[in-house]
Amino acid sequence: MDIDVRGPRFGAAVTTAVLAAVLITGSGGLLAWQALCFAAGALLGVPRSPYGWLFRTAVRPRLGPPAELEPSAAPQFAQGVGLAFALLGLIGYFAGPAWLGIAATACALAAAFLNAVFRYCLGCEMYLLLRRVTPRRP
Repeated sequence: MDIDVRGPRFGAAVTTAVLAAVLITGSGGLLAWQALCFAAGALLGVPRSPYGWLFRTAVRPRLGPPAELEPSAAPQFAQGVGLAFALLGLIGYFAGPAWLGIAATACALAAAFLNAVFRYCLGCEMYLLLRRVTPRRP
Protein backbone atom coordinates (compact mmCIF):
# COMPACT_ATOMS: atom_id res chain seq x y z
CA MET A 1 0.00 0.00 0.00
CA ASP A 2 1.30 3.45 -0.89
CA ILE A 3 0.90 6.31 1.59
CA ASP A 4 1.09 10.09 1.49
CA VAL A 5 4.67 10.99 2.47
CA ARG A 6 3.40 13.89 4.57
CA GLY A 7 1.65 11.51 7.00
CA PRO A 8 4.75 9.90 8.52
CA ARG A 9 6.44 13.30 8.68
CA PHE A 10 3.44 14.70 10.60
CA GLY A 11 3.57 11.68 12.91
CA ALA A 12 7.27 12.27 13.46
CA ALA A 13 6.58 15.88 14.43
CA VAL A 14 3.98 14.81 17.00
CA THR A 15 6.31 12.06 18.22
CA THR A 16 9.11 14.63 18.60
CA ALA A 17 6.88 16.75 20.83
CA VAL A 18 5.74 13.77 22.90
CA LEU A 19 9.26 12.41 23.41
CA ALA A 20 10.59 15.87 24.30
CA ALA A 21 7.83 16.10 26.91
CA VAL A 22 8.86 12.67 28.25
CA LEU A 23 12.45 13.86 28.69
CA ILE A 24 11.36 17.13 30.32
CA THR A 25 8.87 15.55 32.72
CA GLY A 26 10.33 12.07 33.17
CA SER A 27 6.84 10.68 32.56
CA GLY A 28 6.90 6.95 32.00
CA GLY A 29 3.15 7.08 31.36
CA LEU A 30 3.61 9.45 28.44
CA LEU A 31 6.33 7.18 27.08
CA ALA A 32 3.89 4.27 27.41
CA TRP A 33 1.41 6.22 25.24
CA GLN A 34 4.11 6.75 22.63
CA ALA A 35 5.00 3.05 22.77
CA LEU A 36 1.34 2.22 22.06
CA CYS A 37 1.40 4.59 19.08
CA PHE A 38 4.58 2.95 17.78
CA ALA A 39 3.02 -0.50 18.29
CA ALA A 40 -0.09 0.48 16.33
CA GLY A 41 2.05 1.83 13.50
CA ALA A 42 4.25 -1.26 13.45
CA LEU A 43 1.44 -3.83 13.68
CA LEU A 44 -1.47 -2.14 11.88
CA GLY A 45 0.39 0.18 9.53
CA VAL A 46 1.26 3.84 9.79
CA PRO A 47 -2.11 5.12 8.46
CA ARG A 48 -3.93 3.15 11.20
CA SER A 49 -1.82 4.50 14.05
CA PRO A 50 -3.25 7.29 16.24
CA TYR A 51 -1.09 9.94 14.56
CA GLY A 52 -1.92 8.50 11.14
CA TRP A 53 -5.62 8.77 11.98
CA LEU A 54 -5.12 12.36 13.17
CA PHE A 55 -3.30 13.23 9.95
CA ARG A 56 -5.94 11.56 7.79
CA THR A 57 -8.93 13.16 9.53
CA ALA A 58 -7.70 16.60 10.66
CA VAL A 59 -4.67 17.56 8.55
CA ARG A 60 -4.89 15.93 5.13
CA PRO A 61 -8.33 17.37 4.26
CA ARG A 62 -6.80 20.86 4.61
CA LEU A 63 -3.92 20.06 2.25
CA GLY A 64 -3.85 19.63 -1.48
CA PRO A 65 -3.40 16.21 -3.03
CA PRO A 66 -0.07 14.54 -2.29
CA ALA A 67 2.72 15.22 -4.75
CA GLU A 68 4.41 12.00 -3.73
CA LEU A 69 3.44 8.59 -2.40
CA GLU A 70 5.72 5.96 -0.88
CA PRO A 71 5.38 2.27 -0.04
CA SER A 72 4.34 1.81 3.57
CA ALA A 73 6.78 -1.00 4.40
CA ALA A 74 9.76 1.17 5.38
CA PRO A 75 7.79 3.58 7.62
CA GLN A 76 6.04 0.60 9.22
CA PHE A 77 9.43 -0.98 9.97
CA ALA A 78 10.60 2.36 11.39
CA GLN A 79 7.64 2.29 13.80
CA GLY A 80 8.90 -1.07 15.02
CA VAL A 81 12.35 0.40 15.63
CA GLY A 82 10.74 3.25 17.56
CA LEU A 83 8.76 0.71 19.56
CA ALA A 84 11.97 -1.12 20.51
CA PHE A 85 13.51 2.10 21.83
CA ALA A 86 10.30 3.05 23.64
CA LEU A 87 10.13 -0.36 25.34
CA LEU A 88 13.76 -0.04 26.37
CA GLY A 89 12.95 3.41 27.73
CA LEU A 90 9.99 2.05 29.67
CA ILE A 91 12.22 -0.53 31.29
CA GLY A 92 14.57 2.25 32.33
CA TYR A 93 11.84 4.54 33.66
CA PHE A 94 9.91 1.86 35.54
CA ALA A 95 12.56 -0.68 36.59
CA GLY A 96 15.79 1.28 36.29
CA PRO A 97 18.35 2.37 35.71
CA ALA A 98 16.92 5.82 34.97
CA TRP A 99 19.72 6.63 32.54
CA LEU A 100 18.48 3.80 30.31
CA GLY A 101 15.05 5.40 30.08
CA ILE A 102 16.56 8.78 29.32
CA ALA A 103 19.05 7.44 26.75
CA ALA A 104 16.53 5.28 24.89
CA THR A 105 14.00 8.11 24.81
CA ALA A 106 16.67 10.54 23.59
CA CYS A 107 17.64 8.16 20.76
CA ALA A 108 14.00 7.84 19.67
CA LEU A 109 13.63 11.62 19.92
CA ALA A 110 16.68 12.20 17.74
CA ALA A 111 15.31 9.85 15.06
CA ALA A 112 11.84 11.44 15.15
CA PHE A 113 13.37 14.93 14.96
CA LEU A 114 15.45 13.98 11.90
CA ASN A 115 12.32 12.72 10.16
CA ALA A 116 10.14 15.67 11.16
CA VAL A 117 12.61 18.41 10.29
CA PHE A 118 14.84 16.97 7.57
CA ARG A 119 12.62 14.16 6.23
CA TYR A 120 15.40 11.68 6.98
CA CYS A 121 13.93 8.49 8.39
CA LEU A 122 16.59 6.41 10.15
CA GLY A 123 14.30 3.40 10.54
CA CYS A 124 13.41 3.57 6.84
CA GLU A 125 17.10 3.65 5.95
CA MET A 126 17.66 0.61 8.20
CA TYR A 127 14.84 -1.17 6.38
CA LEU A 128 16.36 -0.43 2.97
CA LEU A 129 19.80 -1.57 4.14
CA LEU A 130 18.37 -4.83 5.48
CA ARG A 131 16.56 -5.39 2.18
CA ARG A 132 19.84 -4.97 0.29
CA VAL A 133 21.87 -7.35 2.44
CA THR A 134 19.21 -10.02 2.94
CA PRO A 135 19.38 -12.72 0.27
CA ARG A 136 16.20 -13.14 -1.72
CA ARG A 137 14.44 -16.47 -1.71
CA PRO A 138 13.96 -18.13 -5.09
